[in-house]
Amino acid sequence: MPKVVDVEERRKRLVEAVWALAVRGGVEQVTLRKVADEAGVSMGQVQHYYSSMQALVADSLDRAVHAVNTAIEKAVEAAGTASPEVVLRTCLHALVGADEDSVRLMRFSLAVAGRAASDPAMAKVLAPGDEALLAFTAELIGAARRERGSGARGDDRIDEDHIDEDSVNEHSVDDDHIEADICWSLAVSLGVDVALGHRTPEAAGRVLDYHVDQILGGRSRS
Repeated sequence: MPKVVDVEERRKRLVEAVWALAVRGGVEQVTLRKVADEAGVSMGQVQHYYSSMQALVADSLDRAVHAVNTAIEKAVEAAGTASPEVVLRTCLHALVGADEDSVRLMRFSLAVAGRAASDPAMAKVLAPGDEALLAFTAELIGAARRERGSGARGDDRIDEDHIDEDSVNEHSVDDDHIEADICWSLAVSLGVDVALGHRTPEAAGRVLDYHVDQILGGRSRS
């Protein structure tokens, strides 16, 4: 009877080898031969599952991101019927934690970033967060602001004698989207600091919480 091969387990084993090699010596140290040696498999097996080094590294990064996203989803589920503000903080704090998935993602991303300057394919893999994530975060920011009874930053510049409700709403949505982008950029930067040992998770968390308080305004209800 032929042996049943667990394809997903084989791919995961190869990806973990890429993570280990890249974190130890940078992505320049990652070759198909070294991945095979690290994973304890044949070169042919690596090439069977991945047609190129770029495909293997891209899948490795995708899986690192997926691991963190899964952790965020579980944290949000555990929060149950939490307020938008709590969900917002939970999502952002997932990138500044000391857990293995977060630190691995940050270290691996840094290792891959050096290649992106000269490799268009790698640069595409490291492109900023997708629109769906920013839209979701922007909705959380808007809802959290409403719960606090505050408006978007800059609303005080609007001439109250000539208020157009549609324009105000559009202005707020645009601001929320920009703030969402800034929040994730800050969280990633702080996460890198934690991964490199430049900050403790607690110190990074305080900076992140301070920024969230600034963009939400009003009085916290969390």
